[in-house]
Amino acid sequence: MKHFLLLVGLAVASLSAPAQTTSLSTTVLSPAQFLGYSVGTRFTPHHRVLAYAEQVARQLPNRVKLIPYGTTYEGRQLMVVALASEANLTRLEEIRTNNLKRIGMLDGQPGSAAQPPIAWLSYNVHGNEAVSSEAFMDVLYRLLNTTDPVSQKIMNSTVVLLDPGLNPDGHDRYVNWYNQMMGRNGDPTPSAREHNEPWPGGRYTHYLFDPNRDWAWQTQEVTQQRMALYQQWMPQLHGDFHEMGVESPYYFAPSAKPYHEDITPFQRQFQQTIGQYCSRYFDRNGWLYYTRERFDLFYPSYGDTYPTYNGAIGMTYEQGGSGRAGLAIERADGDTLTLRQRIDHHVAASIATLESVADRPAEIVKEFGAFFDKSRNTPIGAYKSYVIKSNGDAGRLKALQQLLDRNKISYGYAGKAQTMAGFNYVTQKNEKNMAVAAEDMVISAYQPKSTLLKILFEPNSALEDSATYDITAWSLPYAFGLQTYGLTTRLTPVSTAPARPATAQPAAASTSGPVYAYVARWESMPSVKLLASLLKQKIRVRAVEKPFELDGKTYPSGTLLITRAGNERLGDRFDQLVTTAATNADVVLTPVSTGLVTKGSDFGSDFVSGLKAPRVGLVVGDGASPPAVGEVWHFFDQELNYPVSLIDGNTLGNVEWNKLDVLILPTNYNYGRFLNDKNLTAIKEWIRAGGKLIALERASAFLAGKDGFGLKEKEEKEAKDKVKKASAVDSLKVYGDRERTAISDETPGSIYRVNIDTTHPLGFGLTGSYYTLVQNAYNFDFLKDGWNVGYLKGDNYVAGFSGINAKSKLKNTLLMGVQNSGRGSIVYLADDPLFRGFWYNGKLLFGNAVFMVGN
Repeated sequence: MKHFLLLVGLAVASLSAPAQTTSLSTTVLSPAQFLGYSVGTRFTPHHRVLAYAEQVARQLPNRVKLIPYGTTYEGRQLMVVALASEANLTRLEEIRTNNLKRIGMLDGQPGSAAQPPIAWLSYNVHGNEAVSSEAFMDVLYRLLNTTDPVSQKIMNSTVVLLDPGLNPDGHDRYVNWYNQMMGRNGDPTPSAREHNEPWPGGRYTHYLFDPNRDWAWQTQEVTQQRMALYQQWMPQLHGDFHEMGVESPYYFAPSAKPYHEDITPFQRQFQQTIGQYCSRYFDRNGWLYYTRERFDLFYPSYGDTYPTYNGAIGMTYEQGGSGRAGLAIERADGDTLTLRQRIDHHVAASIATLESVADRPAEIVKEFGAFFDKSRNTPIGAYKSYVIKSNGDAGRLKALQQLLDRNKISYGYAGKAQTMAGFNYVTQKNEKNMAVAAEDMVISAYQPKSTLLKILFEPNSALEDSATYDITAWSLPYAFGLQTYGLTTRLTPVSTAPARPATAQPAAASTSGPVYAYVARWESMPSVKLLASLLKQKIRVRAVEKPFELDGKTYPSGTLLITRAGNERLGDRFDQLVTTAATNADVVLTPVSTGLVTKGSDFGSDFVSGLKAPRVGLVVGDGASPPAVGEVWHFFDQELNYPVSLIDGNTLGNVEWNKLDVLILPTNYNYGRFLNDKNLTAIKEWIRAGGKLIALERASAFLAGKDGFGLKEKEEKEAKDKVKKASAVDSLKVYGDRERTAISDETPGSIYRVNIDTTHPLGFGLTGSYYTLVQNAYNFDFLKDGWNVGYLKGDNYVAGFSGINAKSKLKNTLLMGVQNSGRGSIVYLADDPLFRGFWYNGKLLFGNAVFMVGN
């Protein structure tokens, strides 16, 4: 049957309840009465979903409270709907604050009244997994049914928080497209246009980030606002509702291995409990489901793991369908999956989960409190304190502090110089006499967020199973490039921060006349922000190729010189413009009265290069990984406030190359279509004329071996020899081991220490050891005619899972290189320096690629 009329009016209660119930309460309007159509017959825009919640709140103000918590980038409302009994809703603020007081996240003693558990269910974090926003309306209506004993039990014993849409921009991108594509009846034919969503799809946020992987890093405005509210409630349970491939049935807890080693026995046991409750609902209706496969509890920035590491019971729920399914789609087995069925499954899982909490409220609250008692008094892990060296780079330290603040992890400072023993993250060795300076940052493990702290800072997370769903390493000291020590002893920080220099000294601070130049060290992201701001304002900036010394101070390669010479046209505005830009970027400027240095090259030397404001283009469109595009777009648009042109790959043949200085190729799965012979020839001519091509990840792999590009994969002579010598029995494989055999070639987000040539502009500012997150073992050979700026030697592995075959490839391998071609250059970056927006150390590297290389 290719077309069919969708069935409507299926009662959610009859499908998801543990037993048949009487008719729903007439106190509030049903979703169908409010919307004018039955849920499941079309997709509902975000504002209409919220409008239904608002209508319900008006009708039942003693049971429902709306909690707006922000707006998306595109201006859509973010809101949580709180439901409780009349008695509990009256004291909702008391319940919230008592919960925080019990776990030490708010000063004071909690009241004596019984504390109900707080259960938070999140829907639609991926915008095109739009079934969950539809399910939200049915769950809301169902919970307010005064004739349903399960709903009443939940309402009387639990405070329920429902978030109807975590990603409204992505949701409406999908819904608006689908509603334009659909006809009077749903077409279940898989090849129909309504089942083939155009790039970039509705899964991602406005800037094409995956918000489900952003819980800990909080790079996106929607995550930052939601997490600020989450920290104010700290629920005992969090359920995260998703969709997956069309051919899959339904997934619920218990999760797959690996579980992180710090997940408590109670949290593990309650995973089983959730599964038992959900299975009862699904068994009663004859629905297919599975557990303990694919979706693990390890990577810390998901909607199930982050709550778990914050003491809650966190779960993922996955319904087959996603953006492909639409109103209905025919599966491979001939069965037709409808939107109404998908909604019923999510509603059933939601009610089952809430019922599991309602049946044991006291136990859940008690275990939650015990989790935080342990965190504050006997924290887990070998390290009881962490010392982060300031080393003069305030930008990195401030960025880390901002991340800690958002996660409510407290920190302070050493307050005095002292010597202690500690584990050095750089050398990965214990040191007996580690010098602690008064201004060094100190984080004590004796605090409520101790478990999250330990997991975010652990040098190498223990894996009980190497088959994981996501990256396996994320340690913040490596991500931020900060020299860190783990102490097995308790070091209590002081709260007073040491004074730091003013960001910009007065214009005549060291001279009796006009300042000759302003000097800014090239250190971390603030330096890139300053340069971008100055260039955008057409202020001429120079950068030193070699270190120099002036007025008793040493400045490294890459240091910015903002000289009055070349900026005379600005007249008296020069000083104000420069110092204001430095203040906004939080960069310390040093005014100097001369261009004559004590050591190194003078300011007018040929080893001091003028930097021009590049006109930047970013290739986007079909085949490109939306998150890879989004990371670059967000970097320019939000972090630097610097213009970038988004160029659809299909229009590369129409680019006016003389109006472009830098072209960025993000990782892409379909460059063969964009970069045909004609376009590649045009790009190579543009490079030789002075253009700069930056190829990231798979874009580098695509260019490897092509005419005019010096990047090549290593010749695997040794591997071929081994194949020749292999005996026949070595080819025998066990089918059941195929997944484990495959991962021997993988490195799903492991950390490697990179050898960096810091004298090359691509390596400017990357002092000491640079760490990268390796996701693919590309096996590139060293450039024979170019600059091998970042590379791996024999064993640069640091943390995370790396398969045995992948580890072999990641030896004597190029990761970052620059090839000169005519007057232009090609920058190869085998790894993603902007990964998910949280790999802070890579932002300086990428800034080098854009602004420093080729000048």
